[in-house]
Amino acid sequence: MRIAHWADLHLGFRAYHRVTQRGANVREADIADAFRQTVARTIELRPDLVLVAGDVFHTVRPSNTAIAEAFRQFSSLSERLPGVPVVMIAGNHDSPRSADTGNILHLFREIEGVRVVADECRALHLPDVNASILCLPHVSLSGGEETRIEPEPGARHNLLMLHGTVGGDVAERKLRYVSEYGGAIVPDTDIGPDRWDYVALGHYHICTDLAPNMWYAGGIERTSTNIWMEKEEKGFLLYDTDAGTAEFQPVRTRAMVDLPRLDARGLSPAEVDDAIYAAVSRVPEGIRGKMVRMVVGDVSRAVVRELNHRRIREWKAEALHFHLDARPPEIRRRAGSAAPVRRQTLQEQVSAFLRTDWQLRDDRLQKDRLVEMGMDYVDRTGEG
Repeated sequence: MRIAHWADLHLGFRAYHRVTQRGANVREADIADAFRQTVARTIELRPDLVLVAGDVFHTVRPSNTAIAEAFRQFSSLSERLPGVPVVMIAGNHDSPRSADTGNILHLFREIEGVRVVADECRALHLPDVNASILCLPHVSLSGGEETRIEPEPGARHNLLMLHGTVGGDVAERKLRYVSEYGGAIVPDTDIGPDRWDYVALGHYHICTDLAPNMWYAGGIERTSTNIWMEKEEKGFLLYDTDAGTAEFQPVRTRAMVDLPRLDARGLSPAEVDDAIYAAVSRVPEGIRGKMVRMVVGDVSRAVVRELNHRRIREWKAEALHFHLDARPPEIRRRAGSAAPVRRQTLQEQVSAFLRTDWQLRDDRLQKDRLVEMGMDYVDRTGEG
């Protein structure tokens, strides 16, 4: 069986307040274009099954434009691949907190061949492909109730699809950062990938394998809180259960450039200016229309004020987004003996508090994972 595994589409995502000629947010248009490419490429591949592992939309109340485009594309997929089941689950972004709100994903049940599991843990039986798919949407994992993750006896193909954060030694090594908060943690021992023909994961935005048959497909565009950690290509997966192989299918996305960090300690404003200019000038084919970040560490406010802000404004106008991330120097103090003592950075303070001072009251929480999340949050504030 050949499976197209999509995840984290985040349709309707917006950023940077730039608009297209038709008045649409540029980043929302980028995500819509990536989705159209995903659909078109999947039609070319002609898989036996399409799995969508959550976060179809970026919010529980997406815009009418995002809803209409999604409905058109899923309808096209169904028409061009007749008889190929499409199974989607809800992620944390498209799951309302109140059950009275209803889930927008239910709309896609009106399309022939599309099955949606938005709330409860449920196994779907697909006789046409002789497969059983255990679907674990975000709500089924975050409600605090114990969920049994067991394959279906007698099924030719047993598949598992869930939206959440996998915990365990392998995940701790491979999941480099917290792409999105709010996901439920599922221990890898509860999953037992060796019991399944394939485990399709959603929530982590970088394509990553946690076992030969257990993958995060990653997002189709850069939509996480910290996009600068998403340096890899974006796209989706094609998994072959017979061969046991996963093939990444890249999708064309807007260029993102994270320039090398500059340590400005001891540099004059003119020297900092020259270094920034040199880094920007080295970007292949320039920065026009790209998302660009330049981190300048150990730089005082006085130096930042004297930089060439006219040129920085020109870069901001030329790029889709230009972020000069100026980070202040570490603060040092002197002890009573006049010996210089370095004050702990914010990252060190947070790490020490989480590791030693804060007593966990829930055995399910993993302290190392908690520290990692704290470090990622501090890093994104630029205060570390």
